[in-house]
Amino acid sequence: MANNPSLPASPKQYTLDLGIEVEKSVGGVEMGVLENGMPYLTQTGLATMSGAARSTIFEITQEWSENIDQPINPKTRLGFFQDYLFRNGYAEPELFVEITKNGSPHYAYPDIVCMAIIEYYAFDAQRKNPTALENYRRLARFGIQNFIFEALGYDPEDKWKWFNDRVSILQNSEPADHFIVFKETTGLVVDLINADLRVNSKTIPDISVGIAWGKYWTANSFDQKYGNRVKFEHNFPSYYPQADSNPQTPWAYPDAALPVFRKWFKEVYLPTKFPKYILSKAKVLPGGGREAERLANLYSPKAIKGK
Repeated sequence: MANNPSLPASPKQYTLDLGIEVEKSVGGVEMGVLENGMPYLTQTGLATMSGAARSTIFEITQEWSENIDQPINPKTRLGFFQDYLFRNGYAEPELFVEITKNGSPHYAYPDIVCMAIIEYYAFDAQRKNPTALENYRRLARFGIQNFIFEALGYDPEDKWKWFNDRVSILQNSEPADHFIVFKETTGLVVDLINADLRVNSKTIPDISVGIAWGKYWTANSFDQKYGNRVKFEHNFPSYYPQADSNPQTPWAYPDAALPVFRKWFKEVYLPTKFPKYILSKAKVLPGGGREAERLANLYSPKAIKGK
């Protein structure tokens, strides 16, 4: 069931084609998990868990999006949510993540937002809600993330799997006396995984790096200076969508150019191109836009110079 279609859309700069890993109604509560591993309740599911009318959840959602930048007044409903969510690192312009299901917009409310609304109706609303109180006590013991995962029978996969399987396949695959971009960017990928970016078929940093480096290579006629780059054969793991067009034939570059690549990667790609890349993946990060900005700032010119 689609959530209210009159809700405002998410900011364009953070739009990403993010799909649903699993969604269903459990005990009358609509819930799911997005491709980035984020557990959520639909607007209807959140209304059911909090005991509030769905129209009330809609009003709270609109109130947040229209007044998020207003000073916090803890005596108001909006003030409660501002204080709760800001303290927990959530400051997105919307209380939901917009996704598309069967061609229609749907609104997935992240677990932290759900917990805030349930707690409000359990303890802080003018009229305490017994449904919210009962569910709050259940979630306080178990945690809303575990509650949704267990209810759906969802088992989060190893966050390193997509990366490690590619590393295994690419062992000793580069031509003699040549380097490949994937292996030179593993440090960046490890940083991203440790920051909870879900590296999968939609978040493969080496493709972004490889395209930018290839253009830089050609623009500077490096074939003439360092020798010709050459194609080599690479196969994605079978569960990657890219595996449908295996074998892939990316470029391998002469080892003589490796110092140049590393200097370019540190001084050009990371400070000038990586921020745009990671901001485009904001919806894949559990922390959304704020987390994307934090990661981008890790590789700012000032931060890189200090390393």
